Amino acid sequence: MSRRPVFIISDRSGLTAETLSHTLLSQFPDTGFQQRALPFIDSHEKAREAVETINRAGEAAGCRPLVFTTFVDEAFNETLDTAEAEIFDLLSPFIARMERVLGQPSSHKPGQSHSISDFKEYTNRIDAVNFAMHCDDGLHPADYSKASLILIGASRSGKTPTCLYLALHFGFYAANYPLTEEDFSGSRLPEPLMPFRDKAFGLTIDPLRLHQIRTERRPGSEYASLGRCREDVAQAETMFRRNNIPFCDSTNFSVEELGSTIKHQMGLVSSLY
Repeated sequence: MSRRPVFIISDRSGLTAETLSHTLLSQFPDTGFQQRALPFIDSHEKAREAVETINRAGEAAGCRPLVFTTFVDEAFNETLDTAEAEIFDLLSPFIARMERVLGQPSSHKPGQSHSISDFKEYTNRIDAVNFAMHCDDGLHPADYSKASLILIGASRSGKTPTCLYLALHFGFYAANYPLTEEDFSGSRLPEPLMPFRDKAFGLTIDPLRLHQIRTERRPGSEYASLGRCREDVAQAETMFRRNNIPFCDSTNFSVEELGSTIKHQMGLVSSLY
């Protein structure tokens, strides 16, 4: 059975449309979708070409494609409306209502939510990403005083991608520290973390999932063995509990869910949103 075509179309990067459409499509797990993004549709010629692309995909699939748009210029939506497809305008209904509520017109300027409108804010976000890379995997603990938070946990439990997400999306200075066998020899936190207990947040993970991840990295190694994974996870959770370190299980969480959970539990406030 062919999958239903889905098009995500915008006059800029399309990141907003991709996020919203993914949320909507995820509510229909029994339907197969074939998604394609068409960003930077910023002329009527490009909009007409998009209509042709949509119509060809619908004919090939034997069903009407779903089209998600975030056009600030409504004229582009009028062109898209001629396509043999189901069109979902993700902005106009809200813009029109907000104009009524606020008593003023919107700027109708595309790309506002993902543009570099505040260079200081953008620079701070890039600095946060650089900090996350600088302090990745236990590196440069002397700079932990600059950190907004420090993620700790067994190796390969999801610390690095979560730190990068927190840095890029929220602008947090996030370091991470991998717990090793040497760290598990005592009940105290590792020495580099002791002065920063209030910044620490733990990540745990299902041992079987950890075994799968480590096996991809170092197949057949003792490091990747299921027994070692079980021991590392158990020791890490014991350390968290003994030292009153808040933690969560990363096994079934996306990096976005982990980031929001940590932000909420740590009471962190982003200057970006």
